[in-house]
This record gives sequence, C-alpha cells and structure tokens, in this order.
Amino acid sequence: MKKLKTTLGIVTIVLITLTAVSCKDAKKENSDKDHTEKTHDDKDGHHDEMKKETVLNSNQKGNSEAVLKDYFNLKDALVSDDESKAKELGGTLVKSLVNLDVSKYTDAQKLELKDIIKDAKEHAEHISKSPMGHQREHFKILSKDVTDMVAITGTTNTLYEQFCPMYDGGSAWLSMNKEVRNPYYGSKMLKCGKVQKEIN
Repeated sequence: MKKLKTTLGIVTIVLITLTAVSCKDAKKENSDKDHTEKTHDDKDGHHDEMKKETVLNSNQKGNSEAVLKDYFNLKDALVSDDESKAKELGGTLVKSLVNLDVSKYTDAQKLELKDIIKDAKEHAEHISKSPMGHQREHFKILSKDVTDMVAITGTTNTLYEQFCPMYDGGSAWLSMNKEVRNPYYGSKMLKCGKVQKEIN
C-alpha cells in the first residue's frame, strides 16, 4: 500500500511538471517576439491586443455586444494583474448584464438568458468586491455564462474560446484574438493556454 502511494505521488508530480514545462516552453518561444513588439509605454507586451478587445459594436444599449465589451475589458484587467481595475469593471459588467434586452428572443431563450444573466451578474458582483485570487475564481464561471449567452445571442465578431489546462483543473475564457493572454495567471504564465474553439 505504501509503495502504491509513493508511485501515485511520483506519477502526479511528473504530470504536473510536464504540464508546467509545456506552458513555460510556449512562454519562452514567444518571449523574443514579445520583446520586439514592446514600446516604451507598453510595459506588459499586450497593449495592442487590449485595444483590439474593446473594439466592439456596443452602440446599442442593452445588446449582447455591450456585455461582451465589458467582459473583454474585465478580462484584460485580469491579464494585467490589475485588481482595482477588475473591481471597477466587474461593477460595469453588472450594469450591462442588467440592461441586456431579451425581448426579441423566444420564450425558451428568454428563460435561459434570464438564468444566465442572474448567475453572471452574481459573479461580476463578487469580482467587483474581491481580491485578485477570488476575482479569477469567479471569472471562470462568469466566462462559462458569457459563452452560454453568446450561444443564444450570437455575435457580430469572431471570438476564440481559449483554454488553460493548469488553472483549477482546466479553465476556459473568450477572446477576440487568437493569441493567448491568460487571465487566470496574468504575468506569471501569460501565454499558458490554447485556442480550443472559434465562434462566429
């Protein structure tokens, strides 16, 4: 029995090490590229991507694109390890979720959207009041809610569902860019993850 526990412990350590090394290798491969892209006002190497994330058609108040815009802004704050900005943007996202107009959908879709909005709002509220570690925990479930919303509402933009195998047994999020910028680890493992699905 003792031998079995030791063997299982070794196997677990090996698997964790392999996963960490694969993410670190991906980070190392792209570090030279990041260095050449940096400018004097771009301290973390993803300034351009952050600009692109917020370019959504959110002119109409109460539409799903407004929710997505606020979600992407929140994601960018987590990528940047900016706890206070994430708190502020969590509050902003609560407002856009409350204002989401579900009147043009079928009765079944309305019910589903109302459940999604209720849950997403709760997680956004937690993000607006929590420290970074807790914000990221709630962002995982919030990302699932926003993905479920998009499955019903659709989107005018191509989105990428990205996945990090390391955070909390594996965690997904949405992005407008193929290039991975991990909101669960931020600067610690910025490029850990992969695109697992394209959403049109």
